Amino acid sequence: MKFAVLKRFVQVVGVLKKHHILHLLFELNPSNGWIARAARRVMPRTNHTDILHEAHSLRMALEELGPIFIKLGQVLSTRPDVLPAPYIDELSHLQDRITPVPTADIRAIIEAELGESVDDIFSVFENDNVATASVAQVHRATVRTGAWSGREVAVKVLRPDIDDLIKTDIECMYVAARYFAKNHIDGKRLKPVEVVAQVERHLRQELDLQCESANASQLRHNMRNSTLISVPEVCWNYSAQRVMVMEWMTGVPVSHIETLRSMNVDFKRLARDGVEVFFTQVFRDGFFHADMHPGNVFIGTTGAQRGHYIALDCGIVGALSETDRYYLAINFLAFFNRDYQGVAQAHIESGWVPADTPLEALTSTVRTVCEPYFGRPISEISLGQVLMRLFDVSREFNVSVQPQLVLLQKTLLNVEGMGRVLDPDLDLWQTAKPFLERWMRDTLGIKGVMRQIKRELPFIARHLPQMPRGILKYVQNSAHSDKYLSRIQELEARLARQEQRFRWLCVYGFGMLLLFIFLLKIVFDWMV
Repeated sequence: MKFAVLKRFVQVVGVLKKHHILHLLFELNPSNGWIARAARRVMPRTNHTDILHEAHSLRMALEELGPIFIKLGQVLSTRPDVLPAPYIDELSHLQDRITPVPTADIRAIIEAELGESVDDIFSVFENDNVATASVAQVHRATVRTGAWSGREVAVKVLRPDIDDLIKTDIECMYVAARYFAKNHIDGKRLKPVEVVAQVERHLRQELDLQCESANASQLRHNMRNSTLISVPEVCWNYSAQRVMVMEWMTGVPVSHIETLRSMNVDFKRLARDGVEVFFTQVFRDGFFHADMHPGNVFIGTTGAQRGHYIALDCGIVGALSETDRYYLAINFLAFFNRDYQGVAQAHIESGWVPADTPLEALTSTVRTVCEPYFGRPISEISLGQVLMRLFDVSREFNVSVQPQLVLLQKTLLNVEGMGRVLDPDLDLWQTAKPFLERWMRDTLGIKGVMRQIKRELPFIARHLPQMPRGILKYVQNSAHSDKYLSRIQELEARLARQEQRFRWLCVYGFGMLLLFIFLLKIVFDWMV
């Protein structure tokens, strides 16, 4: 283990101890292992009088530990079924109100990246930040010259010295993943190293704002005809690896319920729209925003965007192949129709479980897990609990974890968290079912076939003129096949004769060697 990694592990324990929350690792941990039980017995327990203080201390500790721990807190802030309300309220501050970087440092980074002074690029640059995230912070500005002259923009800048800290944290994750893979009974099946590799890839993308700009541009293009969500336009002239300039979007975080209520926003419609946006990105485009915590999802307050979603911070996106999308859709639709055998069959056909898995046994287990949650409003469903049950099932049937689906699972949890806030009575399944049925018809029906032909048209056009020549060559080869066959048979006969000669040569050489040794022995005996 590298010294830097060991030092980081010690630092994490030290920070938790410094903020007097080391015991929370065990108190909030549902494990009944002897280590957890002993720790809960020895360490102090939380009471209602100091829970607010401990929630604040937890938030400060995660913030002090850096980006990866901040992201953990962001995920937990959308899970009221996992943590008590005071923790949820406190951790929600990690979504956009982290301790900011001094403006002087931000200006220095902008000037180093863009090669011009901030005052030459922007006619107005507000020193007070409007948002601080785990890896960057945002300032409001107005472009001075060029095609964007006079337009208000958001200037996103990476925090200084963030790269080295994330590199060390990733190495720590690899150490933990390799230990888990080697020592845990499910280590091989769960592919922890591959999962960490995917996390590393997305974190490295998040540290390159050029990559985030490209992601935002792609999402904007995909959703260009949608009235449900907007993605800010990127100003490419003033974007670099550590600086991103984009269209200013006016809105409030989706978690600001009272503000949205004062705007007379239709929460039920908003919740349904969120489900449709998610499934559209996943199944139609295979390219989805994978960091949808409330700090990155706003509701517009002006113009055509009023009352509709605004997607920000596209540093982490997910991508799915057509095969993954197809089998996911089959699984979802089978579940919506209570076709649990269809769910089991899709798992076997996709290779997510071993091919020799008993279909009936898997069907029965899937039915046992899923049936209690069917048709219930989201307020009565915990996808976290469902995933834990499915985790137990996966262990029983040796289901192989698909690293490409990890981000999808995380995003689905985010969507559920927002659904709880907006409309606790939302029926997630019935809302999504019509969309998936329409997608399957478009994909497997006449429209889907025509779209596939259109996609392959350049390949067809390039090879179609060569088809007569290929057919003629095939016919000629077929006509001369007898000639080639006789030639091959002749070569095989010659090779057989050569092998026979070689065997006789080996026998002759071995006999001569034995005769030489025998004569040598006779001469040696005579001389003695």
